[in-house]
Amino acid sequence: MAKAKGPRKAMDDRDRTVLAAVEEVARDVHASIQRKAKPELDFPIRALANVRYDQKVGYFEIGKRKAVRTLTVNTAKSFAQTLRMMALSRQHVLEDREATKREAYYISKNWDDAKFDEQPESDAVMDDIEAMFSVHGVNREMLRFKPEEHGGSVAGALTILDRRRNTGEPLRIDCTNFGSGAYTVPSNVEHLGFETKARFILVIETGGTFDRLNTGEYWRTANCILVEMGGVPTRACRRFIRRLSDEHRIPVYAFTDCDPYGFANIYRTLKVGSGNAAHINRFFCVPKASFLGVSPQDIVDFKLPTHPLKEMDIKRAEDALKNDPFYEVHPKWKMAVEHLLKMGVRAEQQAFAKFGLDFVMEEYLPAKLKNPGKFLP
Repeated sequence: MAKAKGPRKAMDDRDRTVLAAVEEVARDVHASIQRKAKPELDFPIRALANVRYDQKVGYFEIGKRKAVRTLTVNTAKSFAQTLRMMALSRQHVLEDREATKREAYYISKNWDDAKFDEQPESDAVMDDIEAMFSVHGVNREMLRFKPEEHGGSVAGALTILDRRRNTGEPLRIDCTNFGSGAYTVPSNVEHLGFETKARFILVIETGGTFDRLNTGEYWRTANCILVEMGGVPTRACRRFIRRLSDEHRIPVYAFTDCDPYGFANIYRTLKVGSGNAAHINRFFCVPKASFLGVSPQDIVDFKLPTHPLKEMDIKRAEDALKNDPFYEVHPKWKMAVEHLLKMGVRAEQQAFAKFGLDFVMEEYLPAKLKNPGKFLP
């Protein structure tokens, strides 16, 4: 195992859990070698075919099927890479540091024959390690690996409690006080605290609609929190919403485009997670979320401008109806997708601009929020 360099602040329970999990696997590998047996590493199979969905649980759960990586001549490199990545995680926990996924790839260039040739290889090993340790309640962020992507934007009736990285000095961040901008969700949100009296969280697919509602200070009149997802929400964005909703018991309403991607990718991922991440969905999905719109019925009721469904839209919708357990459990969603396919069109959030730039803020959202019980589940 790599040795730590330099002191660090006191560890919390999450760090101790990570160290215990990594060291347990390392001891098992060492014990197998001492017995002159072939060491093995077990990973749950991450695929939609190996998930189950119970509406009472609220998210896709990983099944029992596993892949076993045994140390052989053919697997020596990948086995060594897995152990080196575990050692790197341990080192970062001990030193209270983090590395981006890209940085981890470049660090491996010092691993001699165990180095990665391309980043997708290191990403795959990182995913394997996260899956292996997920049974201990460990995710990639706890392993001290973070993504590069934007974590989402936040505005509204929320004060975030953070700390200065170097000193630990407390910071209070008022999300109503960013002028024409917004707070950016960090890659790791586990240490954040929240103060809010908001009535609900409105999570929004597009930056344009988020900016329109933010600059119009819709969050002030509605007493809510706005979160921009920017398409399929990142892990940090979903974890932020999940923690905020759970800890303050605030409902979450999703507002996306009316198309198969908005339904089957963005909203479904937010609410129940995905098949290839079923081992960590319990951290990142928001089971209590409901779908405010734009719905197929909105296209009819508001006579919205539309675009024809593309071939890829139709394929995505048909695949969801055929293979996705979420739609089997929720017949209302199945009917909505079938309705959209029958119409053969899709509509964007910005289509409401037909009625004026403030229509969503002044008419559409207030009318919808009068009947949240009618939202799609």
